Amino acid sequence: MRRDFNISAASGTLYTAQPGISHQIKRLEEELGIPIFERHGKRLTGLTQPGQAIVAMAERILREIEQMHELSAEFAHEETGQLSIATTHTQARYALPRVIRQFIERYPHISLQIHQGRPDQIAQWVARGVADIGIATEGLMNSSDLIALPCYEWNHCLIAPPGLPLLRKHPLTLDDIAEYPIVTYDKAIAGRERIDEAFAKYALRPKIALSAIDSDVIKTYVEIGLGVGIVARMAFDPERDTNLRMLDASHLFASSTSYIALRRGLPPRDFLYTFMDMLSPRLNRATIDEATMR
Repeated sequence: MRRDFNISAASGTLYTAQPGISHQIKRLEEELGIPIFERHGKRLTGLTQPGQAIVAMAERILREIEQMHELSAEFAHEETGQLSIATTHTQARYALPRVIRQFIERYPHISLQIHQGRPDQIAQWVARGVADIGIATEGLMNSSDLIALPCYEWNHCLIAPPGLPLLRKHPLTLDDIAEYPIVTYDKAIAGRERIDEAFAKYALRPKIALSAIDSDVIKTYVEIGLGVGIVARMAFDPERDTNLRMLDASHLFASSTSYIALRRGLPPRDFLYTFMDMLSPRLNRATIDEATMR
């Protein structure tokens, strides 16, 4: 298939004789009782419908075998290897830097990869083995391929340019916020549901001037005066965000819980236990083992 169904080209790639490949294809089709390849005379021209399904299964098996070799190599050399993390922008930008710094100091020979995406993408990446773990607030608990463990809770805050009258409101109310255009998260991003639920509870219809998946984008548009922002509390850094001011909004919006997800049936490596413990004190080895052995 990767050689355009040319057996001669495939035999060269595999360093074997062409008749041997043809014989193995014939034996496999006889054993399965179905044709895998479409033919024009003796030449292969494509895959049959069942052949497409068989090739897809074979590719999954080959990926699993490759991952088995990688896993065995990494278990044999626990101080080396790779840790691939799938997460959202907010987690990668604000929650993980401290943990990753500690982890690199403990395991200097382990390389890290961060894949950023939406919660549904994160779940898919972990389930397919693209990432070792996923960290997000939503989208990880509903996959039968994953084990999701709670890490920590977080709340929202309101951000606004200095001098805005809203900043003098104590206590801050939803009615106060609803008087302004709002810049906040896209509906696909963690916590937006909490925001919508809070306004709906009091029959308020806020004006969403802009929504985005990136906390930094939200802050940028609040800085230029597009509206007031509602973001995760962890996303506000007073040392960096000098053009903004922040008000706590934890009394207005329900808290959210971030989860870490592992692929079901795959035992964590020792350095992964360490990473999860650094991420959250509640993720100790006993808790993780109890969850993975269910």
